[in-house]
Amino acid sequence: MAELDTSSDSGKGGKVRSKKASTRVDLTAMVDLAFLLITFFMLTTTLNKPQAMDLAMPDKDEKQKDNELAVAASRTMTILLGSNDKVEWYVGEPGKSTPTVEGFGKNQIRKSLLDNIQKIKASTGKDMFVIIKPSDKSIYRNMVDILDEMHITNVQSYGIVDISQPEVEELKKQNIY
Repeated sequence: MAELDTSSDSGKGGKVRSKKASTRVDLTAMVDLAFLLITFFMLTTTLNKPQAMDLAMPDKDEKQKDNELAVAASRTMTILLGSNDKVEWYVGEPGKSTPTVEGFGKNQIRKSLLDNIQKIKASTGKDMFVIIKPSDKSIYRNMVDILDEMHITNVQSYGIVDISQPEVEELKKQNIY
């Protein structure tokens, strides 16, 4: 609370001076209010929760090679991650189909994924399998972006494998390696 000192020194002789009121402001209530507000906002705000995608990796068991599932080349779409946020993709076997170079985005790789899902579903009646092959020149963000595209387009079956030397040469021909 604010206090005013109105005490006077009577009994002294001399000049008559005006009384000066000393002001002293008590900030206890304001500090209490500030801490209450800080506490309130800390308890009512939500912190950013980390976003993580579940990724199932195979066991490192040599016996499991007998259980490998063969997937027809006509059902596979291979995506090669290059440099400068570019991807090259083809359906089927390498060298037998024309590769396409695109970027990331709604009207680029996402549209191609959705189109190929419909084509493969119509022709074979089965779901498409996507093979993702990151190159040495691709960045981590590109890998996360392509995994996000798999989630957005609802591709259920995809795998991440090492890129081969002929595929690296194909990326060099397209100037994205």
